[in-house]
Amino acid sequence: MKRIVVIGGGTGTYTILKGLKKYPVHLSAIISMTDSGGSNRVLRDEFGLLPTSDIRQCITALASDNGNGLIRELFTYRYSQGVGISGMTFGNLFMAALTDICGSQEAAIEKTCQLLDVKGDIIPVTLDNTHLVARYESGEQILGEHHIDQPDERLGNLKIVGLETYPPASANTKAARAIRNADLIVLGPGDLFTSIICNLVVGNVAAHIKKSKAKKAFVVNLMTKFGQTNNFTATDHVKEIEKYLGKNSLDIALVNKTSQYQKKLLQLYSQENAQPVVDDLKSNHPKIVRKNFVAARVYKNSKGDTIKRSLIRHDSEKLAKAIIDLLP
Repeated sequence: MKRIVVIGGGTGTYTILKGLKKYPVHLSAIISMTDSGGSNRVLRDEFGLLPTSDIRQCITALASDNGNGLIRELFTYRYSQGVGISGMTFGNLFMAALTDICGSQEAAIEKTCQLLDVKGDIIPVTLDNTHLVARYESGEQILGEHHIDQPDERLGNLKIVGLETYPPASANTKAARAIRNADLIVLGPGDLFTSIICNLVVGNVAAHIKKSKAKKAFVVNLMTKFGQTNNFTATDHVKEIEKYLGKNSLDIALVNKTSQYQKKLLQLYSQENAQPVVDDLKSNHPKIVRKNFVAARVYKNSKGDTIKRSLIRHDSEKLAKAIIDLLP
């Protein structure tokens, strides 16, 4: 059975896994562990735990479709009332309780995957308690994924020139093993620095990817993001990934070929200083796969969710089919 490793976090990784689980492949999701916003801030500051929101999303994406619909819905349920609990998800609280019962978060993740009959392996990129640090072109440094993801106006207009973890984090040995044994490694989609590159600066993850004999594919984002990819083209995205992986390390780039978005949605994105990513990639390297990857559905935040989420997303099935076609 062919082995696909997806590296990322957030809704982008959820989207790709949801489509890929329908195929007869072995899936491993290596998930970022530096989130420090929303309910993850509570988990880290008050419970002393590693962030679990991205883990939870991947669990629900890869959960079996055989009779677990209600449990999946419970795991995504977000409380909208109650002092201290508003904004938290049932899934995060469940895994916090299970960590206490099992004695470790790693064991809690495994038990949760068993409960929901997850297809594949969900692997935290690190088990170390670490935070993301961004260095800007001004020379300033900002600690904390949430502050990087949602910067103030001044920092948001500056370019990120370096990313690291503090304190330095070591790679999860399971993540290294999955990368080493992969036939295809997929990076993205997702916020370039806080969902994708944040994994590449953990320990020797980038070195493991570079040494792997697997094909390396990158899913280019549909929209730019204020504070991370201001005015970035598709080429800019690829160059930034290869800055951490090494030049010409990517074999394939998957790019959306349509820009026919609803005017109303573009206006909303414009208010956040974001716009569609311009496809300016050349055909020499990496190999380019251009298709219409946009989902017809327009996404909205669930009740109680105060974090900004993407309205325009990739279509799970279209993206998964294109990725399966890349397998050697």
